[in-house]
Amino acid sequence: MRAEVTQISALTAVAAHVLCSAGLAAAHALAGRGALVSDPALALRLLVVCEAPIVIAVFSYLRRDAKSCSFFRAVARGLIGLPVGAFLNAFGAIILGAPVGVKYWIATIYWSLVMSLFTFVPAACVFGASRIDWQDVLSHSIYFTPTDVENYMISAPCHGAVLGAWLGAWPMPLDWERPWQEWPICVTYGAVAGYLFGMAVSLVLTALYKRRVRAKAD
Repeated sequence: MRAEVTQISALTAVAAHVLCSAGLAAAHALAGRGALVSDPALALRLLVVCEAPIVIAVFSYLRRDAKSCSFFRAVARGLIGLPVGAFLNAFGAIILGAPVGVKYWIATIYWSLVMSLFTFVPAACVFGASRIDWQDVLSHSIYFTPTDVENYMISAPCHGAVLGAWLGAWPMPLDWERPWQEWPICVTYGAVAGYLFGMAVSLVLTALYKRRVRAKAD
């Protein structure tokens, strides 16, 4: 059964995305310019360390079933969802051709944790195990039909990160012999770019949704 929906303001949506973007910026500042190319495991580890607390805290605060689920229970759902989502992302990447050699294991683990933060953890914090809500948030139909603000906030960055990672993988087999073509460097660049683009899309969709709501109220 779907939980009672608490309306999220456009300002709250902006603040949530700004905080998540700040986590990415902090990780980049700590790692230093070019760290993803020179030491992918370190750069990805810093991404996880900086982004995980922010994503889990922000989306636990935005949990849909606030009356029946405490903030700390939502945090627990996010902490459980992090390794589950990482496993699913790693499995999908390997199925699609990601290298499985020993030298890639650490980077793959950290990359899959980052992808879990982009794709799986927000929904785990907000929706828990609600099958209907998961189906809604994973569906492309949210872009064509009115929905709740948190669906936009979760779906667009999630879809953007996945699409960005897929597009980022295209240069890997090319014989350009550039260091950034190594796994998972270009895939991470694509995922982060897609995630940030998805945030922008979600804010546009949120603004349009709020505009429709106000028009109906008038």
